[in-house]
Amino acid sequence: MERKPKRRYVSEVRRENAEATRLRIAEAARALMLEHGYASTTMAGVARAAGVVVQTLYTSCPGGKPGLAKLVWDVTLAGDAQAVPQSARPQVQAIILEPDPARKLVAFAEMALAIYERVGPVHRVLRAAAATDAGLAELLADTERQRLAGSRGPAEHLAAVGALRTGLGVERAADQIYALTSIELFERLTDVCGWTMRDCRDWLARILSETLLEPADHARRTSGSSQSVT
Repeated sequence: MERKPKRRYVSEVRRENAEATRLRIAEAARALMLEHGYASTTMAGVARAAGVVVQTLYTSCPGGKPGLAKLVWDVTLAGDAQAVPQSARPQVQAIILEPDPARKLVAFAEMALAIYERVGPVHRVLRAAAATDAGLAELLADTERQRLAGSRGPAEHLAAVGALRTGLGVERAADQIYALTSIELFERLTDVCGWTMRDCRDWLARILSETLLEPADHARRTSGSSQSVT
């Protein structure tokens, strides 16, 4: 009986050490990729920058260099190296607990833009290299499949609380959420149109509300959250 707490402690320390190592590797790899490009970033260079041996890279991110890119993407997307599902993270839980559907979408838009700010530069680098790297191209295709699948979560939640617009099914709602939160769309709005992140957030919250919610719920947005969305 006395050994169990010790074993749990050792296991926890190992987990924390593994997360710290993965985070250090991801941060080193991301910095090198953003500075030099994906093709010019080597496993040996990342190992040196992260202060680990090359074998640790292959252990922490199986699959060679595409596996390293996946680690960079996953950590950048989440903001940390913890193995916590997106649905269990505090920001998502706050959206779920918010009783007003329109306010849910304001918070969702804020989260989507925060994610874009993190992953946008990484996506540009990986997208440019994917044209000549089949493994990287498959990684990006998989991230899109995951993003589409993840869009079902908010669609199903809105349907469950009775806020989804009449006649709009979960599948079609998820498709629209997926399209409206695409990295390429935000790039066009910021890089080409010159929009600020606040512009994008406000627009996204308004469009999501108009597209997904029952008219009565959308109308409440103007009284309940007009200070955040124009």
